[in-house]
Amino acid sequence: MDIVNEVFDTFIGDYVWARLLPVRAAPYEFPSATNVSAAQAFSSWRYEPATRFFSIEPSSAAYASVWTRDNICRQGINLFLITYVFGLLTYYGFSTLSYIFETTKHPKYLKNQIRLEMRQATSGMFGMALLTAPSFWPSKLYDLTEAGPGLWYNVVQFPLFLIFTDFLVYWIHRGLHHKLVYKTLHKPHHRWIMPTPYASHAFHPLDGFAQSIPYHMFPFLFPLQKVSYVALFVFVNLWTILIHDGEYVANSPFINGAACHTMHHLYFNYNYGQYTTLWDRLGGSYRRPNAELFRRDQKTSDREWSKQVRETEQMVIQVEGKDDRTYGPVDAKKND
Repeated sequence: MDIVNEVFDTFIGDYVWARLLPVRAAPYEFPSATNVSAAQAFSSWRYEPATRFFSIEPSSAAYASVWTRDNICRQGINLFLITYVFGLLTYYGFSTLSYIFETTKHPKYLKNQIRLEMRQATSGMFGMALLTAPSFWPSKLYDLTEAGPGLWYNVVQFPLFLIFTDFLVYWIHRGLHHKLVYKTLHKPHHRWIMPTPYASHAFHPLDGFAQSIPYHMFPFLFPLQKVSYVALFVFVNLWTILIHDGEYVANSPFINGAACHTMHHLYFNYNYGQYTTLWDRLGGSYRRPNAELFRRDQKTSDREWSKQVRETEQMVIQVEGKDDRTYGPVDAKKND
């Protein structure tokens, strides 16, 4: 994440920190020089690019703050802002692109559900970003191939990351369904029985962070190339949106796509995995998506929705004791 931090500092952070905490070397004022060399005289920090793939030479503003770029407090605040703001932009941007294809109103949609999902995601991501920022100091990140295990690992790191995180997310997610923690931490996300893309990040902060721990653990335990780290961070967020978008494209027994995850929101105790169905199959918690979800003429039919509602209400009572949600009016298209 130091690459992202460097880009952020170059275009935003340097100027903000220079204004908030400017250098004051008594009895002199920081010079109004426009060249970098004059500014460097007042700073012990020297620029070194975060990656060898590119570099962005900083302006004099990079040397104009008491908190230089290598200050741990500044880095922590930067990383929190990057995580929170980038997370919000990704969430709202891609969720909106995904949502424009949604044209139906499931009877289990809550009244004002999208607004409620947005509100919970926006507030929850603030706490998640605070908890996540310290995890961006992993020790096994490398830049050039020769600094890592070898050229072969540049390819292997991706399936290794997916297998490792999928396994741990499965068990963490399943643990969050335990009766001792479910109602406090995970139930807020299961408020969305028929989720929209805006439900993708609508978590209790501790719930969302707990499920992200495997992604942060990986670079501490295994080598990971810096640019790949950023790419995988983006991918994880996009995948989370895609499995909540209601577009049932992946009809594979091995991919945990939107249809599989819809089964999880409807029926609670199934399909805890993130990317694959492997661990659900081994753990005895796999439920095959209803075949009707992959048929356009039946996906939104009254018959399919009535079946989902009936089975879901039974499961809610079994898991939570009662269904205390407030539902909006049923606005189902009659496709039978």
